[in-house]
Amino acid sequence: MKAVIIRQRKEYKRMDGTRIKFEDNACVIIKDEKTGIPAGTVIRGPVAREVVERWPEIGKIASIIV
Repeated sequence: MKAVIIRQRKEYKRMDGTRIKFEDNACVIIKDEKTGIPAGTVIRGPVAREVVERWPEIGKIASIIV
């Protein structure tokens, strides 16, 4: 199965210089790698902004975008 990492515990640096990290690791299973259509219907917890920029379909079902 194909999946997209939406949160990671390891701190990383964004292009604007800010650093971000989450409490846990999480991924979303996707149906098609090119379109990024998720297999599920609900995402619990925040999603990184970089994921939503690359896969807008995941952003549509996300409750919080950080």
